[in-house]
Amino acid sequence: MSFLSKTLDRVKPSPTIAVSNLAMELKAQGRDIISLGAGEPDFDTPEHIRAAGIAAINAGKTRYTAVDGIPELKQAICAKFKRDNGLDYAPGQVSVGTGGKQVLYNALMATLNPGDEVVIPAPYWVSYPDMVLLAGGTPVFIEATLENAFKITPDQLEAAITPATKWFLFNSPSNPTGAGYSRDELKALTDVLMRHPHVWVLTDDMYEHLAYDDFKFCTPAQVEPGLYDRTLTVNGVSKAYAMTGWRIGYAAGPKPLIDAMRKIQSQSTSNPCTISQWAAVEALNGTHDFIAPNNAMFARRRDLVVKALNAIDGVTCPVPEGAFYVYPSIAGLIGKTTPAGTLIADDETFARALLEDTGVAVVFGAAFGLSPNFRISYATSDTALAEACDRIQRFCAALA
Repeated sequence: MSFLSKTLDRVKPSPTIAVSNLAMELKAQGRDIISLGAGEPDFDTPEHIRAAGIAAINAGKTRYTAVDGIPELKQAICAKFKRDNGLDYAPGQVSVGTGGKQVLYNALMATLNPGDEVVIPAPYWVSYPDMVLLAGGTPVFIEATLENAFKITPDQLEAAITPATKWFLFNSPSNPTGAGYSRDELKALTDVLMRHPHVWVLTDDMYEHLAYDDFKFCTPAQVEPGLYDRTLTVNGVSKAYAMTGWRIGYAAGPKPLIDAMRKIQSQSTSNPCTISQWAAVEALNGTHDFIAPNNAMFARRRDLVVKALNAIDGVTCPVPEGAFYVYPSIAGLIGKTTPAGTLIADDETFARALLEDTGVAVVFGAAFGLSPNFRISYATSDTALAEACDRIQRFCAALA
């Protein structure tokens, strides 16, 4: 329609909508649907955090706050960065938003001009490229291949940087692959960035505490202190604290950037939910004794899914270091046909046929910028995962 903004022309409709809509239609028809697409823990928010939210309501803490966060939450965030990452920030260097997505969006809106490039490893979280496009920038992708454990190399990063590069947007552990960069791997990337002082680092650490086996999380400004003055470190309470619906994300970085992000937020949403902010104070300052048992459960589910998928001819699934996703390759299934005659031409047709035939909903790889793959979230019950994997195995075995 002619009255709509031309800005919308820069953004593609979500490639996952068609499969999601089909899943809802089939469920409405009474089909038994197992959804493995949700990127959120299936645990309840811990009781002490819920209690803090209730206490805030009962204390009347329900009015407007400062645009980008109450002082108590900013202090808790500063303490978190010092405790977990060895990074020193003052409250004036902290921004709190309505989820990590808003924080990322504010940063891009506050900094990008037409022609500015943002380097993004692929596969990527689906929102990164479109946020860059909405802000007027140009996404530049580096392919992180299965052969390299879904991680980019220093040479790839070096080759992607141009005089127009404004940001390097980095996510570890990764959504959608679960790949995590070791300190040595991250240091090799930060060495490249140190040679390009015009490039800023936007690091999405949302899955920091979801790390398994011997993997040790670290963040770019922690690994290379020389990047401190041009790094925005983004995090939030959604994943490790099972608080996806509370909508609290935060970031710390150079004060001029934080001030610019505050200006954007002041004319869009203003402050995040007051009750959620007080709950987040408790999440960051309170006990974290629930994280280890939750991670043990996630690791067990991961191993269940990886073993089941790797038992399928034509499917390859590496073991992720963190988050709660696997991103198997179906390169060996492309070109095969279902018993009903559907040609598996790509990962989208695979996901659609899998859903129609078995009731298992997954997200196809093209949505994340790397095919032929699909993403499974194992943040669901062992029973549902086992049944879903059994259905996937039978579906793949029937292809010819």
